[in-house]
Amino acid sequence: MKTYKWGILGTGNIARKFCNALHLLDNAEIYAVGSRSFEKAGKFASEFKIQKIYGSYEELAADKDVDVIYVATPHTLHMENTLLALRNGKNVLCEKPLAINSAEVKRMFDEASDRGLFLMEALWPPFQANYLKATEIINSGGLGKVKHIYGKFAFDDGYNPLKRTFNMDLGGGALLDIGIYPVMDILRFMGKPDSIEARSDIAPTGADTTTSMMFIYNDGRMAEAFCSFASPAGISTEINLEKGNIVLSRGRAHGQRLVIETPDNECKEMMFNPAAAGFQFEAAEVMSCLDQGLKESQVVPRSFSEDLIELLDTIRKKAGVIYPGHD
Repeated sequence: MKTYKWGILGTGNIARKFCNALHLLDNAEIYAVGSRSFEKAGKFASEFKIQKIYGSYEELAADKDVDVIYVATPHTLHMENTLLALRNGKNVLCEKPLAINSAEVKRMFDEASDRGLFLMEALWPPFQANYLKATEIINSGGLGKVKHIYGKFAFDDGYNPLKRTFNMDLGGGALLDIGIYPVMDILRFMGKPDSIEARSDIAPTGADTTTSMMFIYNDGRMAEAFCSFASPAGISTEINLEKGNIVLSRGRAHGQRLVIETPDNECKEMMFNPAAAGFQFEAAEVMSCLDQGLKESQVVPRSFSEDLIELLDTIRKKAGVIYPGHD
């Protein structure tokens, strides 16, 4: 089994979670870290026992021994950082959202395709046990077809224009940060809608603090999604089928709950608490694909990421959320 040397591009909180998970995989080595500050990179390297320390992203990307780069920078930098890695011959796992808009996502995948390299969006849920079980139940057909979904991801974060989550230059706003999760669930379990309606509460910085969405299908189905930095509504996706219901939920600590309600009024509950919040599974998928010579994942393929960002673009257009320099 090949051991893959990972380079970590960015040293924020999500990169820490990811590195904690990488340590659980025998075929992964956290080999190098790059930051815009050598001091920050050094502190991060000390925390995770990383060999190579770089005070720029360019130096990290140029390291010939790095096999895969994990991009963990703010949303608005994803395309720039991913293209840098790809142009230096590196396979890439990039945090969600893959980029700010459809044009950027297409450019990233085209670059990866032209260079024969692997690129995947780091979507966490599809690799988790509760999500896999829900998918298995739905695909079995025992509960019939999905008729409606209501997904929400919301917590009270308190408005602060200095926070990254409200900074439009860094891709701030609830939709791209947390709303992507219920939108992803709707796309995964119901497919692309025929039309979308959306409304946002816009902060003085231009970021959406709350966005409500409705997905309409010409066959009569409908789905709803809600995301907010200004409501303690929690995290869950309720899937209503012809013969029962499935509810996926979790706390912010990533403990996973699955509830299955069947036609005979039985209610079955399952709890999952994977080590390191389960971030290792997306890394394992990357390395498995590379072992097989694949250039994209079958779990999160290019087509899914392109459909997802297309939906997010439409929602933003309907809700009036604009990223200067990217729209």
